[in-house]
Amino acid sequence: MKNNLDNLRHTTSHLLAAAVLELYPYARITLGPPIENGFYYDIDFGNDKISEEDLPKIEKKMRQLVKNWTSVEGKEISIDEAKKLFKNNQYKLELIEEITKKGEKITIYKSGNFIDLCRGGHIKNPSQEIKHFKLLSIAGAYWRGNEKNKMLTRIYGTVFPTKEELDKYLWQLEEAKKRDHKKIGKELKLFILPQDVGSGLLIWSPYGAIIRRKIEELIINEQTKRGYLHVYTPHIGKKTLWQTSGHWDLYRDKMYAPMKIDEDEYLVKPMNCPFHMMVYKSELRSYKDLPLRIAEIATVYRYEKAGELSGMLRVRHITQDDSHIFCREDQVVDEFLGVFDYMIYLLNIFGLKDYYFRLGLRSPKEKYLGNDEIWIKAEKEIVKAIEKKGLNYIKSEGDAAFYGPKLDVIIKDAIGRQWQCGTIQVDFMLPERFGLEYIDENGKIQRPALIHRAPLGSLERFVAILIEHYAGAFPLWLSPVQIAILPVSEKFVDHANKLAEIFQKNNLRIENNFENETLSKKIRSATLKKIPYLVIIGEKEVNGLSLEEYEKNGLVAIRTREGKDLGQININQFILNLNRQIETFS
Repeated sequence: MKNNLDNLRHTTSHLLAAAVLELYPYARITLGPPIENGFYYDIDFGNDKISEEDLPKIEKKMRQLVKNWTSVEGKEISIDEAKKLFKNNQYKLELIEEITKKGEKITIYKSGNFIDLCRGGHIKNPSQEIKHFKLLSIAGAYWRGNEKNKMLTRIYGTVFPTKEELDKYLWQLEEAKKRDHKKIGKELKLFILPQDVGSGLLIWSPYGAIIRRKIEELIINEQTKRGYLHVYTPHIGKKTLWQTSGHWDLYRDKMYAPMKIDEDEYLVKPMNCPFHMMVYKSELRSYKDLPLRIAEIATVYRYEKAGELSGMLRVRHITQDDSHIFCREDQVVDEFLGVFDYMIYLLNIFGLKDYYFRLGLRSPKEKYLGNDEIWIKAEKEIVKAIEKKGLNYIKSEGDAAFYGPKLDVIIKDAIGRQWQCGTIQVDFMLPERFGLEYIDENGKIQRPALIHRAPLGSLERFVAILIEHYAGAFPLWLSPVQIAILPVSEKFVDHANKLAEIFQKNNLRIENNFENETLSKKIRSATLKKIPYLVIIGEKEVNGLSLEEYEKNGLVAIRTREGKDLGQININQFILNLNRQIETFS
């Protein structure tokens, strides 16, 4: 199905290019591949300027042209024929030269009167199959992704086999705009990305810091129960650490330049692995010490290109719920399953119950550490663990870490989008490179196995996903403000203050609204802030009670942020209800 969908999208990108050339004869088309959820085509419009307002006109032309596209015909042509055919398009000529140097065949594909240089992968009858498409947006894109080249105009579109699928996707896009974590994050004051600090360098605002802290507390408490030992490590280390680990050779494009300190070169850390190796090596280890589970909530620094940065989803410093488990080989499967169970426990707490697993394997196109024997061994251990658990999974060539295969969890959020979150990796490579050892029950020196794991990926990215999943309406335990106290008038301010004091003594996070506004305005303000509970205090709730009496027997009127009226309830009973809800992560 994926190949059919890719072919449909590829052919529709050709249709887009054909329509553009009909409307803008002097435009130069370049490349137009299928992508996840759609397609695009990069075009040099020369002196013409187009905007998203022009998309309906282009789309209309596409619908006219496709009626005559009854086939897609491909054929191989010579270099001279290709150069003659595309003599007025320097981009295609560059591609022809590149294909020639590689010794590959030159092929073209024709539909109607449109011909494109193309490797193929098309549907048979566009007039019958291309019906449910939509042009979506326009962006700038450098030719071949190189910022030294000319900026082109990229037109994005999508197409599906059925109207239902297209409508669902368009709904998803609209819903995603409403849930955009950058928009909600600004409205709820969760984080900032000030340019004075630097691109991709995020600051958690006070409300966002509460969310992060509650997640960290959950992680530390739960990991402690599961036998993890927590450490703190530096933000920089000697370059030789990452040369030993292999990061400097195979991960350098994501690392920042070395800095000279005294006589040595240092790097800001892109990973915590080498530091945790040092924790292991700090003592002589016995088989009785294993498994040793070293954990750290640590910030690491990775270079992302400016064009790849996106709010909290893609930043240049990330906070990892990181851990390295050192174990005997006969413990790998059980430890792997223990991590898996912990990951599922976390996802359930966050209400993320729709997910699947992806086994990342080597690709012949990439560079990796180690030899086939070690890789095969690691893959066998992962598959053994997966099969013991009875999991369904897909294999994905090229998604392995450079030191070993890995199992990623892919979650679906509230509107059906997929996100790669947690990861578990089996590694026999780094223990060898760092010379890790333990003494077995026979007094012999052995090499431990290693499991890398980060169940939530990065906290920045995970919180961005949560913002969009919840649309900013966090569950009670995570909400930065849990209760809005809304006195009906100034007459009830003293009782509202007493109420705030009671809630705070019970570790509940509150906001008082003593503004001289109508109650309806106060309710609207608290609702927009997505505060879970709105506590209204007026004549009926106070009922003539003194502050002391009110603390013991007072009532509050409760509304939810969804607008549900829960009526009046005793203060202490309300607190018990909230604590029960918080304890169960509701």
